[in-house]
Amino acid sequence: MSNARTTRNCFLAATLVVAVLTFAPVRAHAASKEIVELQTQVQQLLDMMQRLQSTVDTRFGVLQHLVEQTSDNANRMSSAVDALQQKIATQNEAMSGKIDTSTGQMQSVNDSIDELKSRLDKLQHSVQDLQGQLQNLQAPPAGAQPGTSPAPGGGAQGAAPAPGPGAAGPAPANQAPPLQDTFQGGVRDFNGARYSVAQGEFQDVIQYYPQDDMAGTSQFYLGEIAYRTQNYSDAVKAYNTVLESYSTNSKAPAAQLHKGLALLRLNKKPAGIQELRSLVQRHPQTPEAAQARSKLNELGVRVNASATSARP
Repeated sequence: MSNARTTRNCFLAATLVVAVLTFAPVRAHAASKEIVELQTQVQQLLDMMQRLQSTVDTRFGVLQHLVEQTSDNANRMSSAVDALQQKIATQNEAMSGKIDTSTGQMQSVNDSIDELKSRLDKLQHSVQDLQGQLQNLQAPPAGAQPGTSPAPGGGAQGAAPAPGPGAAGPAPANQAPPLQDTFQGGVRDFNGARYSVAQGEFQDVIQYYPQDDMAGTSQFYLGEIAYRTQNYSDAVKAYNTVLESYSTNSKAPAAQLHKGLALLRLNKKPAGIQELRSLVQRHPQTPEAAQARSKLNELGVRVNASATSARP
């Protein structure tokens, strides 16, 4: 704009000079040759100024058009980037929701399987108890001789006398709660979201039956209760106990998966990623490893899908 204004000023100045020279009074005798040449040069200068003004106006218009076109392209590009970001965010939210839903459904299936296993074990114990009672009914009384008849009072001849008042009584019953009933009750209360009751039942299983495989499963459920109540620090501790003390338990892969997710919830991203990678290496063919790969891909972490060897 400053160049165009300067050009217009020069054009006006040249026009003024031509007007002065054209209308200036000339002596009647003759016009000087120098004045004629000066007028010619001024006219040429005016022509050049007009052509320059035309060129400047043309180029200025082209430049203005290019600026407007560039601005429009930049606006369209910004709109496209915003739309792409919103689409990516929506897809990430949808994927995260699907993963959480799949995890919850898988956990519900596992819980149902555990409950069915517990019921089957309880049924087997009941059958064994019935078989033992049947054998006791079919066996002859202890101390009875073949061919002897029962005494009139209902006792067998030769039977040991009843213990006297000073004899020791039977051993006191075990005060520990029944394993199967306690564990099944914990699973039912957990599925019914009665977490405080379920926590006490699982802790009883761990306290009275620490060597049983159900103790490891109960420890896993303690971690699940902490995770579902958003107490992620306690959840990580509970999962660590499963991985360290019950590493052969069937819930170990799920414990490691949920430990990694809990670490991510605690904003400990490197530790969570490391835990998910370790799960993929330890248990590559499990459903939990597939969920870990999906979560790592969501986080933009590259995973070697061909990893099949477990870490020692």
